[in-house]
Amino acid sequence: MEQSFLFKQTVPADWVDYNGHMNDAEYNRAFSQATDAFIDHLGLDEEARAHFSYTIFTLETHTCYLQEMKQASAFEITARVLDYDAKRIHLFLFMHDAESNLVATLEEMLMGIDQNEGRGAPFPEAIKESIAGFYEKWSEHDLPKQAGRTIGIRRK
Repeated sequence: MEQSFLFKQTVPADWVDYNGHMNDAEYNRAFSQATDAFIDHLGLDEEARAHFSYTIFTLETHTCYLQEMKQASAFEITARVLDYDAKRIHLFLFMHDAESNLVATLEEMLMGIDQNEGRGAPFPEAIKESIAGFYEKWSEHDLPKQAGRTIGIRRK
């Protein structure tokens, strides 16, 4: 399993809002599509989900909007596993424009779900190994600047 992931897309016209840039909800749509593609890349594609009766749900997300994206702008999304355990993935996604500028990030917590039980369950072994490979690739690197952020007004 290759331990790199790349999702490519272009901003469609219907993703652009009255401000002339990509609407905030559409950044999240792009990140959601990239997350689905990442899950497939881990080996948990449609066929594997049916075979294992297993899927992945999103528990929490945090998006940082760093730069505007305009209609027809190309972008790429890459992924980094910040942490994981038997049934959860702490995933971080980076969106870059065609000039390699970081334009947005998404931090999310995912949980593996046994579809027969309808609740959290450990990853199938092959998927766990794939997740571990993604984690190991980046485990020695510093956390991204946007990771672990909270929302609040800082008071002096």
